Amino acid sequence: MRYLTAGESHGPQLTTILEGVPSNLPLKAEDINEDLARRQKGYGRGRRMQIETDEVEILSGVRHASTLGSPITLVVENNDWKHWTKIMGIEEISEEEKEEVKRKITRPRPGHADLIGGMKYGHRDLRNVLERSSARETTVRVAAGAVAKKILSELGINVASHVLEIGGVRANPPQYKNLNELKNRTNESPVRCFDQSVEQEMMSAIDSAKENGDSIGGIVEVIIEGLPPGVGSYVQYDRKLDSKIAAAIVSINAFKGVEFGIGFEAARLPGSKVHDEILWNEEEGYTRGSNNLGGLEGGMTTGMPLVVRGVMKPIPTLYKPLQSVDIDTKEPFSASIERSDSCAVPAASVVAEAVVAWEVANAIVEQFGHDRMDLIKENIERLKSYAGEF
Repeated sequence: MRYLTAGESHGPQLTTILEGVPSNLPLKAEDINEDLARRQKGYGRGRRMQIETDEVEILSGVRHASTLGSPITLVVENNDWKHWTKIMGIEEISEEEKEEVKRKITRPRPGHADLIGGMKYGHRDLRNVLERSSARETTVRVAAGAVAKKILSELGINVASHVLEIGGVRANPPQYKNLNELKNRTNESPVRCFDQSVEQEMMSAIDSAKENGDSIGGIVEVIIEGLPPGVGSYVQYDRKLDSKIAAAIVSINAFKGVEFGIGFEAARLPGSKVHDEILWNEEEGYTRGSNNLGGLEGGMTTGMPLVVRGVMKPIPTLYKPLQSVDIDTKEPFSASIERSDSCAVPAASVVAEAVVAWEVANAIVEQFGHDRMDLIKENIERLKSYAGEF
């Protein structure tokens, strides 16, 4: 499977086209809208999320609530577009009208794509860069991820995400009975954190950053349960599932790091404390004594829960901006200010969930049957049966 996204932050709409989604997958707009609503929530979001009410329109590839196997087009309208029709319009405007457009940006923000993007594409108005590089684009990536999660759900595979850390305030490792408990608790939390004891401290950190005109980042975790062993491959670097997931995580705006299982902690431990011992019993077949490697060995799933974390840096738009240089005059100035969030970590956990789900669903579809959901289900059951007898 693959998808492309299109659209600008303040343009008319955001669009994604999904190609390769199997036929006969039950799919309704509500399946996608639920995740779009989750992405809009979270303590620390800015005014833009009060303007938008993201809902998807399915324009192709689905008939009578079932996928056809043909490309699926998903569209989310930008309600804020009505305030930007002159500034972001497609039609040519006169020189006189250009003078009336007050939103030209010549002062790039440190940490954003503004300056380098302007150099790369030859834009003297840096709005041409920031409109596309904005995290608003992740709206339709979450929509694509919701379709991937629907595929996984039909296969008995469960996906969840939560926030582990915000602004240096770290949650205790979550202790839950099952993944649904984790999902329900984090969906109720204003910071999408399972650990209620640190919620208020996280929100206070966000409030402090906002009062100081600053922003803060954090760490999110995605967990997938119910995967069969052997999804992915060791035979080529570009077929390893962990490499695809890592690329997906760092493709999210402002994400700068990724780790699986115990991750970087493995560098501080001997091998005897890192690798997951292999066990076997009549009821379960092969299992593991621990899950330090996050459900992945040699680029393949082990059957244990897949656990991946991503690090999000603070958002680069600051209400007390850092020093920058005007690209027209070359004089030092404070960087431009765009409407933004003080902290988007809770929302970013939903985006991380979406991109990881897409990579896992894609690997499964590719490995177990491209075209039809029923064939994929049959082939997975065959693998499980074989693995149990291996």
